[in-house]
Amino acid sequence: MYPVAYEADYVERRSRLSTFFRLILAIPWFVVSIVWGLVAFVCVVVAWFAIVITGRYPEPLYNGVSMALRFYTRANGFALLMTDAFPPFGGEESPEYPVRLAIAPPLESYNRWKTLFRFILVIPVGIIVYLVQLVSRAISMLAWLVIVVTGKLPRGIFDVMRFTLAYEARASAYELLVTETYPPFSPDDEAPATSAVPPSAPPLAG
Repeated sequence: MYPVAYEADYVERRSRLSTFFRLILAIPWFVVSIVWGLVAFVCVVVAWFAIVITGRYPEPLYNGVSMALRFYTRANGFALLMTDAFPPFGGEESPEYPVRLAIAPPLESYNRWKTLFRFILVIPVGIIVYLVQLVSRAISMLAWLVIVVTGKLPRGIFDVMRFTLAYEARASAYELLVTETYPPFSPDDEAPATSAVPPSAPPLAG
């Protein structure tokens, strides 16, 4: 089972007004993302040295990166119309939120060589992420138009959005040293067995 699982609850009825002004409404999360980006950067740089030297990912650093990943996952989900619910600004687990990222605890030991050369190993993932992001942004624009006109998000569009954002989230986890395994293309997984986030949560109304 992959250690990072993306989960999203489907809600058909959506707010036309909230969708129309979504990029404006998301500005506070864009601002806070700068802070979380700095947290993730510092944690990953220190963790890289720690793993290369000791083969272990210090838990406080792992938790810091995990919190940043959860924040970005929820913020992206809101900005790209996966949900109408305002996301929390923190990085703690929020099983009640419609968009979730379940992350298993750190491995007992990490491969030093895979970490040392991660900047090379990540190149194929980076190329795929670029292409996936083109799709996800295009489909989100389509979703924006459909919701503004009809007030509904078709399940087919939602599933494509979920597929692309799931890959982006797992790719980010790989880039930030959370996992050593290339991210899969499956649309979604069951939550990691060791995570505190339940496999599913009741959907919130849009």
